[in-house]
Amino acid sequence: MDSKPLHVLLVEDNPNHAELVGFALDDQQVVNAVHHVSDGQEAIDYLFQRGDYAEPDKSPRPHLILLDLRLPKVDGMEVLKEIKTSHDQELRRIPIVVLTSSDAEKDTAAAYDYQANSYVVKPVDFAKFQRLISDLIYYWLVWNRLAA
Repeated sequence: MDSKPLHVLLVEDNPNHAELVGFALDDQQVVNAVHHVSDGQEAIDYLFQRGDYAEPDKSPRPHLILLDLRLPKVDGMEVLKEIKTSHDQELRRIPIVVLTSSDAEKDTAAAYDYQANSYVVKPVDFAKFQRLISDLIYYWLVWNRLAA
């Protein structure tokens, strides 16, 4: 694996879930920085470097996006659609893991229709949740080849 800093964008409105993801990522020691936004509009602003995130230093391009679906302001499915239909080829190539509590078949199908790279339902059990995050990060940022 190359030694450039690895960044994850966590799009999660539930502060408890965000904290659990943070703990799991700290344990993994693969990610250099986790950038957390708590609503869909903030995610779009971050990724398109607008508003509070207009300076590239405040919004480095993530290597992985962990995206919840049920978000305030702009729904996660809409965020996914904005990213994957963008004219910015680099942005479209970022792997997006939908990390949600919804196990509805229609949500799973819609996420894949909008080109999500993975769809994962959050386990309720804390240990399983931590293991899931650890496995996701290891797979997407260590085993998986990222586009240059």
